[in-house]
Amino acid sequence: MALGSLAAACGGGGSSPSNVPQLTTVNGTVSGGTVQVQIDSSSPLATVGGAVMVRASSGAFLVARTAQESFSALTTICTHETCTITGFDNTNFVCPCHGSRFSPTGRVVNGPANAPLRSFATSFSNNVLTISV
Repeated sequence: MALGSLAAACGGGGSSPSNVPQLTTVNGTVSGGTVQVQIDSSSPLATVGGAVMVRASSGAFLVARTAQESFSALTTICTHETCTITGFDNTNFVCPCHGSRFSPTGRVVNGPANAPLRSFATSFSNNVLTISV
């Protein structure tokens, strides 16, 4: 009985969400303690609600445009079992390992994860998003 409860708590025994679209990956440039991302009209981040994975030499980040001048930047590492989050279902970031879903601000929407994603400060000016790392 306890084993069944454990399997259920882990997303139904480890099934992964196969129908979740993968995040587009964009490159960021490291400058001091920041990562900078150019956002133009063709970027998935050009409109509110867009999301990408930003890769830079200092690491990778989940980035979402949460308002016209606001962005969130989060760790890509799921707080459940440290899988790399690679999906976005047009509303939430989705972990491919056990299906945990996180809001664009990193809050757990549904588990098995029970801790939010780590967030990083952002600023936006002249079409450049800056992530403080």
